[in-house]
Amino acid sequence: MRSNIRRHVSGSKVQQIRSSAENGGADLLNSVHHHVDEHTALIHRAFQNSDGQPLYKDERPWVGWPMKFGYITWQTLASNPVNILLVFVPLGIVFGAIHANPTVVFILNFLAIIPLASLLSFATEELSVKLGQTLGGLLNATFGNAVSIVALKNGEIRIVQASMLGSILSNILLVLGCCFLAGGIKHREQSFNSTVASTMSSLMAVSTASLIIPATLYAAMGRSNNTDNRTDNILILSHGTAVILLILYALYLFFQLKTHADLFDEESEPESGEDDGEGHNGEGHILSPWAAGVALVIITVMVAVCAEYLVDSIDSIVQSAHISRTFIGLILLPIVGNAAEHVTAVVVAMKNKMDLAIGVAIGSSMQIALLVTPFLVILGWILDEPMSLQFEIFETVVFFLAVLVTNYLISDGKSNYLEGAMLLGMYIIIALAFYVYPDNPGDPISPLFSVVSQ
Repeated sequence: MRSNIRRHVSGSKVQQIRSSAENGGADLLNSVHHHVDEHTALIHRAFQNSDGQPLYKDERPWVGWPMKFGYITWQTLASNPVNILLVFVPLGIVFGAIHANPTVVFILNFLAIIPLASLLSFATEELSVKLGQTLGGLLNATFGNAVSIVALKNGEIRIVQASMLGSILSNILLVLGCCFLAGGIKHREQSFNSTVASTMSSLMAVSTASLIIPATLYAAMGRSNNTDNRTDNILILSHGTAVILLILYALYLFFQLKTHADLFDEESEPESGEDDGEGHNGEGHILSPWAAGVALVIITVMVAVCAEYLVDSIDSIVQSAHISRTFIGLILLPIVGNAAEHVTAVVVAMKNKMDLAIGVAIGSSMQIALLVTPFLVILGWILDEPMSLQFEIFETVVFFLAVLVTNYLISDGKSNYLEGAMLLGMYIIIALAFYVYPDNPGDPISPLFSVVSQ
């Protein structure tokens, strides 16, 4: 009897303690929320005029213009989390200007280009709202490859070629693999438009042939007694091939936007009011065309300056870190330059928008293969730089195998996490191979031709 009374009394005390703790916790939580609401209201009131209107909408120009500039700047910087790395931009420029340790200069400018590439992509997307997606994509391809243009101007042909090939490989293996893996973990199986994917993959196969033919021709011409004009003949072939690839890309745009636009409607834009993965939706756009144009010019100048210091410090990095120029251009620079695009593709894949993810990954690769690379060949022709489509045999074989595996995996119009793991595994194998790959591997095919001829 006493034990039952004790249990009852102790149980009632515990219940009272629990209830008082719960009430106290609720009171504490309400107090915290109250203080947060008060501080939020104070912040809002600090940026409002007497009529309760935001200061960036104030009709007085000496108040409204500076506040609007600050508001737009903040919205732009908040569009992507990687923009926090913008602190490295002034550091990279300053350390490069004072000719500091080349390794430090390389690392700082390497990190600085990541947020600048993100802002460049953001500005071109804002500008494409007014100019159209096609012109916006062309602007993104042109301004987004400032590093390659600077390297071409400085005569770093190996860096340019490796950067182009690396951008394609990172998109079709690394980005697409991350999309399949992230989307496959969240969804058992995902589907996409196989017709659009097969069209893109067919064009990628054509671009692969445009690299295989110059490489094999260069090796075959090594058998002849007269090898003096071999480089000149490869340049003639590259210039003609570049013009044809540009024509094919123009026809693809006409195919995509005019004659067969219905096939690409599903992947063209995010749905109204939905986030596109970069912090803004299809309805609300932050920058006006003029503001986006000015931002594009400013960001491009900053990218060019950082790229200049980055390229100038590559020689010291090669000597000190004992890594090749090919590895820097093929693995490191593409990951940095396309970081924002990679994040976007993975985000939309997790939202089960695989058509848009395929368009970002394979569409970007195709743009580099059919537009950017031929454009750089033509630009090298204008600048009198020997930029050609003649890549090393090993690089060409790697490109062919990557496109072949990607075409097999997307042919059925379905994806899962295992296919993503396959693509990522192949990219890691290729990265390891290029880590030990020398800058001057020689010509392994010409001796083979000589043995066969004997």
